[in-house]
Amino acid sequence: MALHNVEVPDEFVVEARRFNDALEAMLASVPAVNTVPPEQTRAARAEGRGPFGAVVRSGRAVDSTIAGPAGEVPVRILAPQDPKGVYLHIHGGGWTLGGADQQDELLTSLADRVGLAVVSVDYRLAPEHPFPAGPEDCEAVASWLVEHAVERFGTDRLLIGGESAGAHLAALTLIQLRDRHDAAGAFAAANLVFGCFDLSMTPSARNWGERNLLLSTPIVQWFADQFLPGRTSEQRRDPAVSPLYADLHGLPPALFSVGALDPLLDDSLFMAARWQAAGNEAELQVYPASPHGFTAFPTRMGELSNTSQLDFLTQRI
Repeated sequence: MALHNVEVPDEFVVEARRFNDALEAMLASVPAVNTVPPEQTRAARAEGRGPFGAVVRSGRAVDSTIAGPAGEVPVRILAPQDPKGVYLHIHGGGWTLGGADQQDELLTSLADRVGLAVVSVDYRLAPEHPFPAGPEDCEAVASWLVEHAVERFGTDRLLIGGESAGAHLAALTLIQLRDRHDAAGAFAAANLVFGCFDLSMTPSARNWGERNLLLSTPIVQWFADQFLPGRTSEQRRDPAVSPLYADLHGLPPALFSVGALDPLLDDSLFMAARWQAAGNEAELQVYPASPHGFTAFPTRMGELSNTSQLDFLTQRI
């Protein structure tokens, strides 16, 4: 495994720390996400009142649906002409928040800078739809792409990725494709950004404490409780729930990106090591002074990581 503690200019670190201070102050001025109903936070984020700022939606994006286990699964598609490949994107939000229409800027950069048709899954959210609803929706869309990408997009080159809970769902999806669909080699690469891979909580998540830099120990626990109500820590280590405990053989090359100030740091450290130990390629990039979600923030550290992810995907198509 290539462990890369990313070296950056000192001014990047200074900028990141200043941003962290502003982020922490802003989050301290509003109720923590784990203290208000999810629908309240969803409404605020959709209106641009959350920590990620205004939602910019692209007129180029096309909303569609794909048949799923409980009805039609909405997807948002942003594609260039003659795409070189298809990127299955799974958004973050603790399995509880977010939506496929809230990161069009990211999807546009993937389409225009890498030449990918991007399909973002609007999977069912907890607590209204706890496990296994979200993973089933992502599996259904991935399986559809394996069968129909050529006729729909003109290419069978498939890649997958996501942020936070989306990285967790992407890893589960790859495992499900291998085990349930005999499609272990269908996806050529995985871009897994500050994922949560152990829902019983790794040491870094358990030990982080109350400091809220988008996540804290109570917030991580609350998100897991929404997704897995009533399950004990041991039950949350089920490989079907926490991919860190799964058999990881036969999975594609993966880039793991995470900030050094992320409560989920250990999730990427541990998962990247197990990914490689199972015989797969893995690269791990740890960004200094960077919290959870940093790739969505207006800092040079976030831009650096996003560029690295685009380069990784470009090399895999």
